[in-house]
Amino acid sequence: MPNRPLALVTGASSGIGAVFSRRLAARGYDLLLVARDAERLVALSSELAVLGARATPVAADLATDAGLAVVVDAMQAAGRLDLLVNNAGFGTTGTLQNAPLVRQHDMLQLHVVAVNRVTHAALQLMVPQLRGAIITVSSVASFANSSGNVNYCATKAYQRSFSEGLSLECAPLGIRVQALCPGFTRTEFHARMAFDQRGSAPEWMWMDADEVVEASLRQLEANGPVVCVPGAQYKVLVFLARHLPIWVKRVLTQRVYKRD
Repeated sequence: MPNRPLALVTGASSGIGAVFSRRLAARGYDLLLVARDAERLVALSSELAVLGARATPVAADLATDAGLAVVVDAMQAAGRLDLLVNNAGFGTTGTLQNAPLVRQHDMLQLHVVAVNRVTHAALQLMVPQLRGAIITVSSVASFANSSGNVNYCATKAYQRSFSEGLSLECAPLGIRVQALCPGFTRTEFHARMAFDQRGSAPEWMWMDADEVVEASLRQLEANGPVVCVPGAQYKVLVFLARHLPIWVKRVLTQRVYKRD
């Protein structure tokens, strides 16, 4: 029996990462599941086994060099990779002046350094076989600037630009690249950053993680554009963000995000 395709998902223990893992298992993938919470990874692996997937938990903190080394070693041990989902990430609230510096450093490590290093390792496995795919979960925040979310917007913009540039390198090699740019999504993400999902944004702005992941995979499988923006409402908002004067964008983002 031939090997099932293999995917690696970072931030797999909850939210968008867990949904990606379930959808990929249902599509016939085996998985390397990466997150800090080993217990939740083991539980998810057992769940995916019911779908016929062989899921290997890889407990690691990608904001550290040691954690990155663990993940790169797991990829090299597998010896192959068909799909990488760079999903691990977090947000903070508060001005740069008042935000804990260590959290801002961890964000830069996770959103920028880790994405670069894990993607580099994935390419070593994909390029020789002239096929594969890389999805990096950016954000609609990558199209905006926001007081109280300076590094979040900046690092998400890096992820989107990184993916757009990488696609130019990888297209001739048969490797597809996507920057997934969701908006407000009902997951633990906003709860961790003390974000009020009930009052800080209107109901029409919220999407379910299942909707976001399905839009991403459909666009990837159809060889669609590099940037994937799920939801008609966010396609409109991204268009406006690209064309509105900067002072209007500042007013709009300050109404959505809390300031300290």
